[in-house]
Amino acid sequence: MTGKIRMSFGRRTEMLSVDLVLPLRQIPERIRQSSKYKRIARSILEVGIIEPLVVTKARGQRGHYLLLDGHLRLAALKDQGIREVLCLVADDDEAFTYNKRVNRLATVQEHFMIVKALDKGVSEEKLARALNVDPKLIKRRKVLLDGICPEVVDLLKDKPLNPTTFDALRKMRPMRQIEVAELMTISGNYTASYAKSLLAATRQIDLLKPDQPKRVGGLSPEQMAKMEREMESLQQDFKQIEASYGDDVLHLVIASGFVGKLIGNSAIERYLDRHHSEILAEFKSIVSNSSLDQAQNAAS
Repeated sequence: MTGKIRMSFGRRTEMLSVDLVLPLRQIPERIRQSSKYKRIARSILEVGIIEPLVVTKARGQRGHYLLLDGHLRLAALKDQGIREVLCLVADDDEAFTYNKRVNRLATVQEHFMIVKALDKGVSEEKLARALNVDPKLIKRRKVLLDGICPEVVDLLKDKPLNPTTFDALRKMRPMRQIEVAELMTISGNYTASYAKSLLAATRQIDLLKPDQPKRVGGLSPEQMAKMEREMESLQQDFKQIEASYGDDVLHLVIASGFVGKLIGNSAIERYLDRHHSEILAEFKSIVSNSSLDQAQNAAS
């Protein structure tokens, strides 16, 4: 590359008057009553602004700035009577390039953030006030991964889990924890109810305390025994499908390639269209679906 890369921001943050920052939208009262807004306001009150507002110079309004990112933070600052705020000044007004493309904090990542803050000397009470949550929640999140094997933590580190999911995992042996985490990942289901159903379907010998009977709310011992049998059968079927999946896909690609060349011959296509139109339609469907799957795999 011969051209220079242009920076989109100033090299330093700037402390600006709140009155000079012009929001692009108003915050309705229902948003001000939301838990998210209250958490942001409480965090500012306890530890101040952590992430600067993103602004750009307003055209035709000397000394004023348009707010690109941080409307809730700005509203909270005004509500608290704070007159100055730290800002990052952008050279353009492309608001879509900021927090709208940021992934939200996953449950495991939140746990690590809380542990790191506590290790640095932040008290549980102050952290609870900053996050606007009950101090008991901080205590629970602190020990969220106790009894969870490292492989499961790695599998679920960026997934949107309900924290109570770990309560179910904690009752299983490490190998069963890994199996359950893999099942949740494959199905894309990370709810606590799904984790509890997998716990109910777990064999007694795979529990952390196999000598104690399972207790899952709403399920009788007979129902859990039935779920165990069905889950064992399902896992066997899944492993068989997983073992043959690669060969099946290879055969499909080869077959669809052959069929594609076959109907690509105009003479053959005319013959099939005249005498076996239903077969021609199926052949075209096979080729079309196979091409679509290959395109999606290439894109991913």
